[in-house]
Amino acid sequence: MESKNTNFHAAQRNKKDEFYTQWKDIEKELSNYKEHFRGKVVYCNCDDPKASNFFRYFVEYFEDFGLKKLITTCYKSKTWDMFSQNDSEQAVQLEYNGDKDGNRILDSDEIGVFPLKGDGDFRSQECIDLLKQADIVVTNPPFSLFREYIAQLVKYGKKFIIIGNQNAITYKEVFPLIKQNKVWLGYAKGDMEFKVPEYYPPKKHRYRMDENGNKFYSLGNAKWFTNLEIEKRRKKLILYKEYTPEKYPRYENYDAIEVCPVREIPVNWGGVMGVPITFLDKHNPDQFEILGDSRYGYEGTDSPNDAYYIDGNGNKKTPFRRILIRNKNPQI
Repeated sequence: MESKNTNFHAAQRNKKDEFYTQWKDIEKELSNYKEHFRGKVVYCNCDDPKASNFFRYFVEYFEDFGLKKLITTCYKSKTWDMFSQNDSEQAVQLEYNGDKDGNRILDSDEIGVFPLKGDGDFRSQECIDLLKQADIVVTNPPFSLFREYIAQLVKYGKKFIIIGNQNAITYKEVFPLIKQNKVWLGYAKGDMEFKVPEYYPPKKHRYRMDENGNKFYSLGNAKWFTNLEIEKRRKKLILYKEYTPEKYPRYENYDAIEVCPVREIPVNWGGVMGVPITFLDKHNPDQFEILGDSRYGYEGTDSPNDAYYIDGNGNKKTPFRRILIRNKNPQI
């Protein structure tokens, strides 16, 4: 059976980054952040307004969220005839300042369309200048440029809600931000479905085509990344398992124990634990401290290899990549 990660990996290898987020997934996630948007300028800097639902979503909820301004920029290879009769492939900036006539319908004269001098790349100076004006960035950035994209947001001190591959957690450019409580995961769980261009090849699994011939990929490892404070982040993980040496093997190259799955975290262990990266969906910084990961170790260790342990039969076991954590208040 095809891996859940296959589509993301294929997109990264082939630089196919046109995965368009569906309205239902945007609404499901962003409804949890309503209080953060009041009086704010929102910037969607990786969005084709004809294909992306982010711009449409914020137009729909502009007044409900109390937004100050909505800006989007699209790369020059995208079409924008939804807002203009110009057939040029000119990169553009779109700006929306709210419903002018009170009919709660997006009218063409309510959208400001401004040609960009460059190609609309988020790394261009004119897009960076727009980024500086923004309070919150919300978008689905190119999968293949996620490292560079999130680094830019951090550099300019921006709040954000963005989509990335779950494996981005382990990127050397991203993991330190998570460890330092500068980035964390949002609310969504389960699969997210993305519309893809017609030239994307059909997949045997996790793929569908609607009655209009539109193609959709379903991805199990897509995650929302944010640095906005959310209620979920302070929810305490209930622990009920007791530590025993027999049940929790120690790593041979780390002073830590192996714990899998996350629900098996022992309530009475105060040392270091290696847990799956899915732990971050339940991480509460008041309850746990993130120390490092199994590839690069943590303070006081210097191992170039993934953690491993010896099972009861004398076999070497190297689990999938682990996050190394410590319970701040174990019941010892």
